[in-house]
Amino acid sequence: MIKSLLYFMWAGLFEIGGGYLIWLWLKESKSFWWGILGGIALAIYGVLATLQTANFGRVYAAYGGVFIAMAMLWGWKVDGVTPDYYDLIGTCLALISVLIIMFSPRS
Repeated sequence: MIKSLLYFMWAGLFEIGGGYLIWLWLKESKSFWWGILGGIALAIYGVLATLQTANFGRVYAAYGGVFIAMAMLWGWKVDGVTPDYYDLIGTCLALISVLIIMFSPRS
């Protein structure tokens, strides 16, 4: 379970970080190289996601919840946008969904 959560965390950092670098390139007029680095980070994210042991659909469904939580943290710590009460409720619900999808006992 810990290994799976670490894969989600690393994948999230590379996806959000890569998307952010491309955002900076296209929206904030940063150098083209920011976009290249963002593309590389997004490719690494794609590889990291394949390290999960569950099937593709389940992994990507659960990853959506992890992404929500990490995006909220990124917005708070990097962009300075403090999550409000509803952001926190939504994030908690998303994380509960991740636990159900990934770790429920199956026959």
